[in-house]
Amino acid sequence: MPKIVDHDKQRVLVAEAAWRIIRRNGMEQASVRNIAEEAGISVGSMRHYFSTQSELLLYAMNLVSERVTSRLQGISFDGSPMEHMKQLLLEFLPNTDEKMAEMEVWFAFTAKSKTNPALKKLADIVYNDIRRAVEFVITSLVEADIFRPDLNKELEIERLYALVDGLAIHAVLRPDQVNGNLIDEALTLHLASLCL
Repeated sequence: MPKIVDHDKQRVLVAEAAWRIIRRNGMEQASVRNIAEEAGISVGSMRHYFSTQSELLLYAMNLVSERVTSRLQGISFDGSPMEHMKQLLLEFLPNTDEKMAEMEVWFAFTAKSKTNPALKKLADIVYNDIRRAVEFVITSLVEADIFRPDLNKELEIERLYALVDGLAIHAVLRPDQVNGNLIDEALTLHLASLCL
């Protein structure tokens, strides 16, 4: 009897193998051959799941986005508006080992997206989604009537967006200095500065 293969599960396993290669050796080593070896399958088998390297990289990049989205959908907001908003923003930040792995891979893909139109399109979509999440946070604080009236809403959206992006970059580049506790404290302090 032939072996039954779950193609969706296999695609995820191949994408995760690509992540490991990228994290360990860099994007330039994410060749079809290296990824197939890491995944424990033949190059021919891998081509059954992904016809091109670009298709594989796009899938692997999209998998990062899907996992963040899945976590966001699983949040049960029960607490103060400030806690809700911080909880939402923390899903975009590498404050756990799992999210650090995703973020390291994401930044490698982002760098590659500068020269790959398919990856750039996805990167633009994800960065726009993050900005919309930040805009939602600020708008929620305004609607909860706790946003300081002397602040410019549009400017504060950009400042918070820059803070989230900056914390993510620094956590990946300088994990010895920017850890989960610092990320949490920086977000708490910044959100508090926006409110009455």
